[in-house]
Amino acid sequence: MKASPKTTQRIAKVLIWSSAVLVIVILLAIIFYILIKGIPQINWQFLTEIPRNMGRSGGISSTIVGTLLLTLVAVIIATPFGIGTAFYLTEYTREGRITRIIRFSAESLAGIPSIVYGLFGYIFFVTYLHLGGSVLSGGLTLAIMILPTIIRTSEESIRAVPRLYREVCFSLGGTKWQTITRAVFPSALPGIANGIILSIGRCVAETAAVILTAGSALRMPGSLLSPTRTMAVHFYILAREGISMEKAFGTAALLIILIFLINVVFNMLVNRYVAKGR
Repeated sequence: MKASPKTTQRIAKVLIWSSAVLVIVILLAIIFYILIKGIPQINWQFLTEIPRNMGRSGGISSTIVGTLLLTLVAVIIATPFGIGTAFYLTEYTREGRITRIIRFSAESLAGIPSIVYGLFGYIFFVTYLHLGGSVLSGGLTLAIMILPTIIRTSEESIRAVPRLYREVCFSLGGTKWQTITRAVFPSALPGIANGIILSIGRCVAETAAVILTAGSALRMPGSLLSPTRTMAVHFYILAREGISMEKAFGTAALLIILIFLINVVFNMLVNRYVAKGR
């Protein structure tokens, strides 16, 4: 017996809502479990001291600094190239062989496992360019990793800007550059910012590529050419080696809080910029 359209609609709605609720419940369960285990470990000593005795004692201040430095280097390098490529694909060229090659390359890069990026970074940046295991080597490798994300999200955000905005700017005598900077970019900025936030999250959480290119030194990095250990790598090593599960949970909890704060602050800054532009 064939089900009526209303019955099919109800079944589909229940399945969709059930799937959404299940995903949210699993996500919240994981986050709350980590926070409940990790927050008691977070104190002033944990935040300000460097790890000692392989991470069994002390804090994680050097890993916090290493995480922020690596992420900052990667985002500063990848963002201009990613946004520039997106504007080139949408504003400065027509659909053709070149655009197809660029998009295919970006999509291919997005599908490469992080360990492959790590091997490339180790061979090219660490060994061939003699940068060694350092913040700069890790940042350059992460920049290549997040470039496809920034390109694709920026391109879709730019394409979503109404064509009328461009036509009005041109009718008022604006140049191509003025149209992009004063009409298109401010309107596309929220979407571009979301892509950058996703890229920041990937940088902060990356382990395999970072171990091969930035190392896992526990000391405080003194420059961009110093080796470092990120919070994700620190958490991974503590948990895998069974060195200190308490410190591992504390690191994981602080990592979640850090990503949340970065997202909130970044969104506030973007919203304020957009509000001023209006």
